[in-house]
Amino acid sequence: MIEKPVQAGGIQRGEFSVLAVKGATPMLAMSYRGPHRVRIEQKPVPEILHPQDAIVRVTRSCIGGSDLHLYNGDVPDTRVGMTFGHEFTGVVEQRGEEVERLNVGDHVLVPFNIACGTCVFCQQELYGNCHESNPHATAVGGIFGYSHTAGGYNGGQAEYVRVPYADVSPTVIPEGMDLDDAVLLTDVVPTGYQAAEMGGIQPGDTVVVFGAGPVGIMAARCAWLFGAGRVIVIDHLEYRLEFVRNYAPCEAYNFRSLEDPVLFIKRTTDFLGADVCIDAVGAEASGNVMQTILGRKLLLQGGAATALHWAINAVKKGGIVSIVGVYGPIDTLIPIGNVVNKGITIRANQASVKR
Repeated sequence: MIEKPVQAGGIQRGEFSVLAVKGATPMLAMSYRGPHRVRIEQKPVPEILHPQDAIVRVTRSCIGGSDLHLYNGDVPDTRVGMTFGHEFTGVVEQRGEEVERLNVGDHVLVPFNIACGTCVFCQQELYGNCHESNPHATAVGGIFGYSHTAGGYNGGQAEYVRVPYADVSPTVIPEGMDLDDAVLLTDVVPTGYQAAEMGGIQPGDTVVVFGAGPVGIMAARCAWLFGAGRVIVIDHLEYRLEFVRNYAPCEAYNFRSLEDPVLFIKRTTDFLGADVCIDAVGAEASGNVMQTILGRKLLLQGGAATALHWAINAVKKGGIVSIVGVYGPIDTLIPIGNVVNKGITIRANQASVKR
């Protein structure tokens, strides 16, 4: 997170300069240089390019698990020079002439979705699928700092960001709210909440969450809001498992200590399977050699679909699998026959943070 003032091109982080916003002075920003290579370098401060734009000075910026997919080279068309960062807060320093809801000086949280608010998908509150912000894509809408497959917008791991459609998604942070809390509302909490919501959890349901990263932790905690009777989290990093046990709270198990995670879940649910399984891992999953080689080493599929396999095979017949883990836009090997024959419902999407 960006917290302390640092000299950058003659401007202190935390101060505002008209020259900076006009692009006359460089800023510090993260720059992608290829797989496993990033650096901090000086870039021009972004400018207003459209009357609905705003320029935001970043005050908090997170590094998410999704950034690992970019860093490791798993997401196609991640171009050298791109600035990552899809979850950030900041102060409005300049606004376009058509921006009406925000004022200069407003401290805002900026959802990772770039949404126009008027297209057919935004009208359905599917802000993660906005067509106007990424019209050349057949799937995802625009996302800050997430490759040209998501529109090619630079993100918030920088001192300043250009925020398109500034009247739509950015939300003024209530006075007195901690910025460390506010920044979690740009992605982590809404994504975890939507993961639980898409599970259609009914009172008393057994919910299994694969992945104890920030989103998985939030999904586990949010599962209780929808009436879950039992929440189980599967991961392999002990510090995460310890945290989620205390914070969610839930049962948490290290899959490396289990002979077979799917068999374990079947045994602990009278061999019926979980009512709801949530994949909060995505492309970087560990736990299966073949998936790791094909999806993470050779990049022959859109990531290692290990957690998705486990979710499909561990959910009960007629159950629901909710997917918020990120996979690349190429083919992924999954047991679709099991989906059909078990009558599973699969729900998945990028979180519609504004909703």
